[in-house]
Amino acid sequence: MADQKKFDSLVCQLTAAREIAAGIYDFRLDCPALAAQAKPGQFAQVRLPGHSLRRPISLCGIDPDRGELRLVFQIRGQGTAELARYQTGDKLEILAPLGQGFPIDRSKKTLLIGGGIGVPPLLAAAKALGSQAVAVLGFRNQEAVILEEDFRETGAKTLVATDDGSYGHHGMVTELAAGEDFDVLFACGPEPMLKAAQSLAESRGAKGYLSLEQRMACGVGACLGCAVELRDQAGQPYYGHVCKDGPVLAMERLNW
Repeated sequence: MADQKKFDSLVCQLTAAREIAAGIYDFRLDCPALAAQAKPGQFAQVRLPGHSLRRPISLCGIDPDRGELRLVFQIRGQGTAELARYQTGDKLEILAPLGQGFPIDRSKKTLLIGGGIGVPPLLAAAKALGSQAVAVLGFRNQEAVILEEDFRETGAKTLVATDDGSYGHHGMVTELAAGEDFDVLFACGPEPMLKAAQSLAESRGAKGYLSLEQRMACGVGACLGCAVELRDQAGQPYYGHVCKDGPVLAMERLNW
């Protein structure tokens, strides 16, 4: 797990910026100091001029050798719409790496389940796991499919499901994932998908780690805006915070 005291804020230059699907953008940033610290599953807070709140974006790619972070995000409001207009050569102030990431264990067969914009945070984990990963990715339709080839390039077995059957498996991503063997499960996506992924892991007696999607303002546990009900080691409920305790949490800690 990352040491929460190590995050830093730096101005980083965009080395690439492109739209990879309707309303979904792929940014690569030159930031060696941050890339050296980042772990799969963590996130960054991006500051935009004129906005009091930073925008949280999961780390899609981490390349310490090139000193690069990769952010893939979807336009969901005014802030991300403005961010999408940035171009190669522009600079962004980034606060990263933040939060708790996925516990990578290359000795374990790991099933990655992603839904929609929950797919990008799993790519860094796939790269770290290589052939020990099975990535099962779910989207609304073929036009919404992103990063499929990127996952294949990591060496992970990669499967795709679409809600309408226009590409890959027709049906829920967790239905497709149920056909795979695994020791550990990582998942990121909408809450119903996460609950189904947890049920799958529990049915196999496997460990599971879920990355939660939540509105986050400060990103460091100060504003208390991303409270979530968790369980402590004794099974007692309490309120933690997605930005600091997560976004990746062992599934048994979630008090659904």
